[in-house]
Amino acid sequence: MVEDVVRALGFLCLGTRLKRIGERLQADTQRIIDEAGVPIQTSQFPLLAAIDRLGPVSIGELAEAVGIAQPGATRSAAILVKAGILRIEQTEGDQRRRVLSLTDDGQRLVDRAKRDVWPRIEAAVADLCGAGHGPLLDQLAAIEDGLAKMPLHRRAGTETEAN
Repeated sequence: MVEDVVRALGFLCLGTRLKRIGERLQADTQRIIDEAGVPIQTSQFPLLAAIDRLGPVSIGELAEAVGIAQPGATRSAAILVKAGILRIEQTEGDQRRRVLSLTDDGQRLVDRAKRDVWPRIEAAVADLCGAGHGPLLDQLAAIEDGLAKMPLHRRAGTETEAN
């Protein structure tokens, strides 16, 4: 077996290691979402959650709320508008300011996700992370080892034992 150089280099490759873990978590989360029959990408759910929590927001506010660059928020929002999940409207009094809000279909999708999907994902991640004590690199190793033993989608109970 080849040495995991990113893990071995510790803090020197922390960003790469966090990105690797994040990509793995997102891929497993997407499987949970797909198996639930929800037609959304993992990366779009934080945007929907932000609008659900905050109400109508501008693109800039949405980008800030989820910690992404404004061009990324603009692209994702455009996809969600085209899918009929979000609407974009101009605000009264300032025709330059446009805000995003959930459509009725979007609100139903978020309500379903909050009820049927998000709790399963949250429980699976909590199970993976366990108590989370000790030095950061040890915690990351435990997360990576845990994902290797049982991916997130299996922790959420969305895959049959045969897979």
